[in-house]
Amino acid sequence: MPKNEMALCCMSHSPLLNLPGPSRELLDDVDSALNAARDFVRDFDPELVVTFAPDHYNGFFYRLMPPFCIGTQATGVGDYGTHAGPLDVDADLARACAEAVWEADVDVAISSSMEVDHGTVQPLETLFGRADAVPVLPIFINSVATPLGPIKRSRALGAAVGTFLATLDERVLVLGSGGLSHDPPVPTLATAPPAALGRIVAGEPMSDEQRAARQTAVIAAAHDFAHGESPLQPLNPDWDGALLELLDGNRIADVDAWTNSWIAAEAGNSAHEVRTWIAAFAAMAARGSYETRLRYYRAAPELIAGFAVRTAVAR
Repeated sequence: MPKNEMALCCMSHSPLLNLPGPSRELLDDVDSALNAARDFVRDFDPELVVTFAPDHYNGFFYRLMPPFCIGTQATGVGDYGTHAGPLDVDADLARACAEAVWEADVDVAISSSMEVDHGTVQPLETLFGRADAVPVLPIFINSVATPLGPIKRSRALGAAVGTFLATLDERVLVLGSGGLSHDPPVPTLATAPPAALGRIVAGEPMSDEQRAARQTAVIAAAHDFAHGESPLQPLNPDWDGALLELLDGNRIADVDAWTNSWIAAEAGNSAHEVRTWIAAFAAMAARGSYETRLRYYRAAPELIAGFAVRTAVAR
């Protein structure tokens, strides 16, 4: 396969894929789409994977919350049974990417000690078996900690990264992780109870008991949501479908008119994770038009998510 090629794979993530609760039918259906994504990625055979992913107060905290951050080194924190340990990151390449993004007038932080959670790690494990099986360029996009910047800045970030990637003599897979419509019980500075403030502001470590309690709470929240017994905002398949149609149609710039308040009202507070999809597709579009191949979507209350998978190649 020739060098200097780019392909895309975007997918939702959910800790509930690794926990008891979801029905076998749902898991089999989701896994059929993920198997197709694995086949796509295997055939493309990437030499580098660029990940656009959020964090859920496991590596980034309110004490210093950048809108974007490129990792010159990254370590999985191991939440929800995902990979704990270092990823394979080329520090020189990551610094060169950051410099190119700055030259494109997009401000991005860098981290030489980035910690990443299931938002980054789960898709890597899904596609490659191990999170450290392939060279990775990790890019964090704040999608949880309000206030958030305009979503058009995520498109600008993706376009700048895509322009940089076009200069590489490598086969690059751009990976977006998150979304779509969902509103799980994730605390924010305005909503966190006192016991959680130390965690989300200062990054105070969680004890084994606290992690176990959080996992139990997530399972219970998903059960209640799936059975219509939850105050959480419902999924919005219509909104999800409109977003996917926009992406499939090479109309990424349409998101520039979206406001953060509108996104949250229509699709839930954690729908802001679609910023990772916007950035990934914008990176792809920086090389020209593209076409989506795999198109999977399912409203999955058992996962508290509008769950989607997309792959794409350049035309």
